[in-house]
Amino acid sequence: MAADMAGAGAPPPADPGGVRMTWNAWPRSKVEASKCVVPLAATISPIYPISDDFVLPYPPLRCKPPCFAVLNPFCSVDFINRIWTCPFCFSRNLFPPHYDGISESNVPGELYPQLSTVEYAPPPAPHSLPPPPPVFFFVLDTCLIEEELEFLKSSMRRALAVLPENALVGLITFGTQAHLHELGCTDISKVFVFRGTKEITKEQILDQLGLSGHRGQPKGVTPQPNGLPQRAGSVNRFLLPASECNYPLNALLDELQSDQWPVEMGNRPTRCTAVALSVAAGLLGACLPGTGARIIALVGGPCTEGPGMIVSKELSEPLRSHKDLDKDASPHFHKAVKFYENLANQLVDQGHVLDVFAASLDQVGIAEMKVAVERTGGLVVLAESFGHPILKDSFTRIFYGGEQSLGLSFNGTLNINCSKDIKIQGIIGPCTSMQKKGALCADTVIGQGHTTAWKMCGLDRSTCLTVFFDLSPSERSNQQGTTHEQLYIQFVTNYQNAEGQMRIRVTTITRKWLDISTNAEELVEGFDQETAAVVLARYISLKMEMEEEFDATRWLDRSLIRLCSRFGDYRKDDPSSFTINPNFSIFPQFVFNLRRSQFVQVFNNSPDETAYFRMLLNRESVTNSVVMIQPSLLSYSFSTTPTPALLDVASVAADRILLLDAYFSIVIFHGMTIAHWKNMGYQNQPEHQAFAQLLQAPQDDAKMIIKDRFPVPRLVICDQHGSQARFLLAKLNPSATYNSAREVTPGSDVIFTDDVSLQVFCEHLQRLAVQS
Repeated sequence: MAADMAGAGAPPPADPGGVRMTWNAWPRSKVEASKCVVPLAATISPIYPISDDFVLPYPPLRCKPPCFAVLNPFCSVDFINRIWTCPFCFSRNLFPPHYDGISESNVPGELYPQLSTVEYAPPPAPHSLPPPPPVFFFVLDTCLIEEELEFLKSSMRRALAVLPENALVGLITFGTQAHLHELGCTDISKVFVFRGTKEITKEQILDQLGLSGHRGQPKGVTPQPNGLPQRAGSVNRFLLPASECNYPLNALLDELQSDQWPVEMGNRPTRCTAVALSVAAGLLGACLPGTGARIIALVGGPCTEGPGMIVSKELSEPLRSHKDLDKDASPHFHKAVKFYENLANQLVDQGHVLDVFAASLDQVGIAEMKVAVERTGGLVVLAESFGHPILKDSFTRIFYGGEQSLGLSFNGTLNINCSKDIKIQGIIGPCTSMQKKGALCADTVIGQGHTTAWKMCGLDRSTCLTVFFDLSPSERSNQQGTTHEQLYIQFVTNYQNAEGQMRIRVTTITRKWLDISTNAEELVEGFDQETAAVVLARYISLKMEMEEEFDATRWLDRSLIRLCSRFGDYRKDDPSSFTINPNFSIFPQFVFNLRRSQFVQVFNNSPDETAYFRMLLNRESVTNSVVMIQPSLLSYSFSTTPTPALLDVASVAADRILLLDAYFSIVIFHGMTIAHWKNMGYQNQPEHQAFAQLLQAPQDDAKMIIKDRFPVPRLVICDQHGSQARFLLAKLNPSATYNSAREVTPGSDVIFTDDVSLQVFCEHLQRLAVQS
């Protein structure tokens, strides 16, 4: 085993890492940390893609209790006596016998200095059962018009064609009632019907299905070698391997009709979304607790009956708006959220995931469902129709393998260990607190707190969590020795990968403690502007949901003024003298765009849309989240190759094509001249091949972006002064508006807004930052 651990030849390439921090050097005291304005925080991508060189085929070596930190490159090692010292608790630990071959020239993989992230893939125990297959339980809305139902069936057929053959599949359809389909019944289709009018307990569900008294495996059912319950077991009436249920499911889809319950004039359809989800959760909890199971709900409208109801059946009652929620004038909201909180707790206990694919021109209740989707690590997609590429392509993609796979994984837990002066305030992101309290827990809580361990029922390659840290209230004691000049944080993720194998990912990072009074330059050099912008966006999104009357714009402005006042270089009361380190130079621009973004300005969005945007902001990587806050803009013209352009209305020109990537949408915008030539069909003439290539270049780049993104973004192709040009203009800095005195370049554009421009914003910022 020592030979395995040592590896062969040269060490692997540099660690790609999955951690970014707002500050890459930390002040020594809580008081100094508060002066930094931007919180001490880290973003961690628990299963960030890594090379196979970083995977070790044996279990990790841990420090003695209660520390349990994993051996890492920052441990000091006594090779002669075979002892390693933990950098977190300073305990000395003996290497076990299978590390006997260790020496300075033959170290195990986890001690390579460049391997701060490693993944352990211990071999399965002898005679252990093979990993269980993934489970996909589909919950389909049938309160749809015929056209939408056909789109939904088409998406389901495409999904069934790409499902892994061993995956277990179940089906519930719902409208006025919830129908659980028995797929294992070959002679005649058999359906269990649940009333949608009232809440139904897990025990009542199991009683009706004839599974009462069964927990885990049904009574008398033993696992097969493939990890599934025996065929005679009750489970197999409702869950069949994809290879066996292709025919019965397609037959069911062929016969599936819109909900037949009559809808009175002036009423909405009766839809019992919550009861259907309860039945799915109850069945999976009885049959397959702790396995990688996903409840995939395809919902086409609001829940109007039973628990989880968000609006009554009468069309005279409008769906709740942000204004209603602010005034507490939504009669159903809190009751529905309470139902989904209970459902979230049940699913987390079972280790199962809730995904929601919503297609409707109106709201469906994403704002209420948010707690259940986010705490289970589920996916969410929102579109106008089941036939829209956003939903159709995103839905199919979750079942793909290979390069296009999302890397969907299950049953994750994240444990964090830190140097003793660091406290953990909590996490924002798709996870749930496991209530593992200890000395490392801070008194103040942000997000999921009061714990050092979190459950992630579902996670994928792009899942990214934000961890907030605090420092001990007392000044650091007189331990100024070299041992304590560095701080250490370790993230340990246990999870079941897409193939069903259990893996342990360990990332250990170190940063420097700083005495700010003598070494402020190093603090400034370690500031990460992108991470700071994303952390602030997630933090204020949480505060807007949790705190009544919270003014996000004012809070952001005050924070930015304090930051510039603290780290800028200026003469008092002289705005023209203000300069700031390049490490902070783009941060005011990020804040300017964040103030105008859909995360802060909810006026033009429904509660469902706002919840959707924030859920994706909270789970995506820093790179993707930055694009949500401040879109990227590329310019295409005859004179130059594609070049980045300023996110400003001045970038609009008659002879240019612009490609805007705003994450949720991608806009290809043709200037007036380009649009005119295109409409005249010049691109189809052999002598204008250069023009045809110019038109095609942004299309190809847009396809590359769409291919790698989930959910699939909306593609908007528009012309200057066309109706859809608003998708671009809304994201640009309004340096030229309808009432600005500045002369507009011919062929450019103006924005009809009273918003201030970035230049005016920065002038105000400089004046306020230098005030006495």
